[in-house]
Amino acid sequence: GGRRGGARGRGRGMVLIPPQNFGIVEVDLYRSGQPHTLNFPFLEKLRLKKIIHLELDLPTDFVNWVSEQRIELVNLADVGKLSPWKPISEEVVVEGLRLLLDPKNYPLLVMCNLGRHRTGTMIGCLRKLQRWHLSCILDEYRRHASSKFRLINEQFVELFDVDLVHVPQQCPEWFRPLPMLRAA
Repeated sequence: GGRRGGARGRGRGMVLIPPQNFGIVEVDLYRSGQPHTLNFPFLEKLRLKKIIHLELDLPTDFVNWVSEQRIELVNLADVGKLSPWKPISEEVVVEGLRLLLDPKNYPLLVMCNLGRHRTGTMIGCLRKLQRWHLSCILDEYRRHASSKFRLINEQFVELFDVDLVHVPQQCPEWFRPLPMLRAA
């Protein structure tokens, strides 16, 4: 009796290793840096349906694994626009949030190279859409970026216009934006 072995029965007591900067954002919504082969068994346990990748470079072993697992890979890298000073565009964030708000895409992973800046900016804008207080959003961003945080990303989140995002009728169960206060 009992469940034994690792992913796909490979070895008993297999150690599952999450990718760099892995985090649980919400139920069935995860974030991380670029996974390596040794992280694949861990990710298999998540039964991912979709991965939003925010980088230009896609390692071959990762692309092959995603295909093998029948996971839809959406690459939202800003071709020609990536630079340290403009790491992610408003268009990419709006499209990413559209995907994050569609319950058909879950379980879902958002990732970039190190899981810090582009992923942190995308998740920060999601938190803003959820009406989190800015200090809480920036605290979460800095927990993942550590000493490598970028003020330009924090400013992007602070100035991001949530009105650009269409919130569909059907959202993931966890998404409950607080109502906006209206002036009388």
